[in-house]
Amino acid sequence: MKVSIKDLSVDMDIKTNGIELDVYSPDGATHHGDLYVTMSGLIWCKGKITRANGIKLSWKEFMTWAESK
Repeated sequence: MKVSIKDLSVDMDIKTNGIELDVYSPDGATHHGDLYVTMSGLIWCKGKITRANGIKLSWKEFMTWAESK
């Protein structure tokens, strides 16, 4: 996958709004969605779904899921 940061401020702490990552196919032709990394967790927005309608995971839910793999 090709992943890029849409907006990166100088301050490296993740704030309330978080960081938005674009996720594209390896050739960069297809936009798969956006991933928001926030203080409270992750939000996956497949395709053109808005952040408000994205799939939300707390950090605890994400860690449990990742460690089960």
